[in-house]
Amino acid sequence: MTTTAPRLGIALARLLILAAALLGTLLAGAAPASAHAALTGSDPKDGAVIASAPKEVNLTFSEQVAMSADSIRVLDPAGRRADTGEMRDLCSGSVVRYGVGLRAGLPDGTYTVAWQTVSADSHPISGAFTFSIGAPSTTSVALPDRSAGGGLVGTLYGIARYVSYAGFAILVGGGAFVLACWPRGASVRPVQQTVVRGWLTLTGATLVMLLLRNPYTGSGELSDAFDLAGLKAVLETKTGAALTSRLLLLGAAALFVAVLFGAYARRTDPKEKKDLAFGLGIGGTVVAAGIAGTWALAEHASTGIQPGVAMPVDILHLLAVAAWLGGLTVLLVSLYRAPSVPRSAVERFSKVAFGSVAVLVATGIYQSWRQVGSWSALTGTRYGQLLLVKIGLMCVLVGIAWISRRWTRRLADSTTAEEADDAEETTAGAAPEEAVEETADAPAVDPERAAQLARQQAAVATARRKRERDADPERAGLRRSVLTEAAVAVVLLAVTTVLTSTEPGRTEEEAGAGTAAAGPAAVPDRPVDVRLPFDTGGVDGKGVVRLSLDPGRTGANALHIFVERPNGKPLDVPEVKVALTLEAKDVGPLPVAPDRIQTGHWSASGVQIPMPGEWRIQVTVRTSEIDQTTIDKNVKIG
Repeated sequence: MTTTAPRLGIALARLLILAAALLGTLLAGAAPASAHAALTGSDPKDGAVIASAPKEVNLTFSEQVAMSADSIRVLDPAGRRADTGEMRDLCSGSVVRYGVGLRAGLPDGTYTVAWQTVSADSHPISGAFTFSIGAPSTTSVALPDRSAGGGLVGTLYGIARYVSYAGFAILVGGGAFVLACWPRGASVRPVQQTVVRGWLTLTGATLVMLLLRNPYTGSGELSDAFDLAGLKAVLETKTGAALTSRLLLLGAAALFVAVLFGAYARRTDPKEKKDLAFGLGIGGTVVAAGIAGTWALAEHASTGIQPGVAMPVDILHLLAVAAWLGGLTVLLVSLYRAPSVPRSAVERFSKVAFGSVAVLVATGIYQSWRQVGSWSALTGTRYGQLLLVKIGLMCVLVGIAWISRRWTRRLADSTTAEEADDAEETTAGAAPEEAVEETADAPAVDPERAAQLARQQAAVATARRKRERDADPERAGLRRSVLTEAAVAVVLLAVTTVLTSTEPGRTEEEAGAGTAAAGPAAVPDRPVDVRLPFDTGGVDGKGVVRLSLDPGRTGANALHIFVERPNGKPLDVPEVKVALTLEAKDVGPLPVAPDRIQTGHWSASGVQIPMPGEWRIQVTVRTSEIDQTTIDKNVKIG
């Protein structure tokens, strides 16, 4: 029984449909404002009620951010600007803090602080909170529903990121496949077309990202993509410089592709071909590493802990991904559309893929430790959960690759087919001359007719080889396993794209102050903030309590409690109670009965802390008539 494989067009269509469906699902579920930096504090605090108007509003972030003149806006109850627009850099040492001055003579009422900036790893972040002067009041401020980096522009930017990764993998992996595994593939048209399309895809996606960068980090309006002033501002940023550098390096990559499929493909002298291959290998590696570096220099690897180690590790990781997945793509195309792919080429690629997997495991372990940091973050944060999905897909991909290796060992090219390939390689330039000589010896045959017959014979021979190839069960099995491997790779690349735009688990845990068993030590200029998950067991019984004790020292303090659902939205519960205990001195529990300010927000003023020490804060949350729970956290009061 003859074994046949599906046509390449159908296979590629299935891959594209799978990629689009999965990418849409991931992008729809991803938080658009996910980023490396996070807001860790503000003065005034969210929901604070202060007696008189402050001179300024300041925000504290977990890591460095890029602030513009309009990054922080303060709006009065009527929606008018209450700030002076004068941005102040209050950073000191490791503390990242920015402020904006307020106008004099502000009346009492509730004020809204809206902020938007770009984190050091290129992702936009935004948020808003309120504080009140004198007493809370109604406000007419309507904040946008869409977070920074969301909406249509955010979706298009995310797709462009995905496409750019795919184009990079095909360009770099395809070139490496030809040089390291199948030199004769440089003259095979389907291989040439695949690598060139990889270059075009990466170039086009980079241009789209450059144009969308301004609305992506700003207004969110697609029309602003063609704002020349905004484009100029983007070019002055780290991300703009990285994208511009990528375009310049793609110019060098175009030269590499032209030489690979031009001068290199036409070389017949073995020594000359070897020397040219060596030069192309060195130059191609430098260009590929440079393009990979444009991601490392502008995204997660460039910020956080150990950036000097993380950036070269990230470059190695990207190159290994490209060598494996890009080479896999070219192999898949070759198995379906090339006249024949020799067994030796498949075996060499198998070794390259194995080496790439080894590099991916080593660099992936380091990156996972750096971005996650703890077992709790691996399972309790979105980044950690996506990382687990990626690890699972990697295991599946390695399993399928192992099956492909088995098919490779079983692949048995017939001796005649191999001899025909070798003869075609060594006598490619002599055949036309022989045909001319034979034609000259037979003057009765029209040269035009002879050429036509030769073309027909070549077509028949090619068709015969294709039928023989398709009838080979080992080769058909290899094609099926490689196709499956490529399909899983499409999914893996989509997960990786979303992962690179998600806030790392280490940062997410650090941003939630007080997540450790022993809370943070209080300092005079920083309130004590704790975050307490709870579950009463009833309907709407899960959520998080955010508690702030300001200024977090002995004497009178202001207490603010925010009760939120797991998705971050306010949760209205019937009752919240607080008790403070200093067990080392047998003081307490001191009860605190906070007043309800608005949905999900309770506060109490004048909360007395009589002496310093490690205080246990107990919060009792009642979500129904019978469902309640008590949660606690230890904090140091200085």
